[in-house]
Amino acid sequence: MNRSKNTSFVDRLSAAADAKKAQLERAARARSEAESPAAIERRMARDAVRVARDARIAERKAAKLAAEARQAAALVAAQAAEAAAREAALKAEHETRAAEFAEQTAREAALEAERQAARDARYAARKARKRKGK
Repeated sequence: MNRSKNTSFVDRLSAAADAKKAQLERAARARSEAESPAAIERRMARDAVRVARDARIAERKAAKLAAEARQAAALVAAQAAEAAAREAALKAEHETRAAEFAEQTAREAALEAERQAARDARYAARKARKRKGK
């Protein structure tokens, strides 16, 4: 910084021109290095690595989706089997209840028939006693 105080205007202009020239040379060298066959080959290698990486990622995603689909299908099948088992159990329970109801009804009908027969026998006996007593 102290050096710039002792310089003349022309020195500063030439220093600025030199700096600009050096910057342009660096830019030209960087551009030529970017267009060199080695740089192009490196870019192509990076692109190939990127494409391979993207392919691996896509393959992993596809495998994950397939696994999730298989898992969902297994879950649906399990739920369907469980629903079918539940339905079969309900049907069996319904049939059991219907059979028990029919059995109970038959027992009650038989009991009622017995009562009716006993009542009829009592009435007949009573009539016979009345006739015998006349």
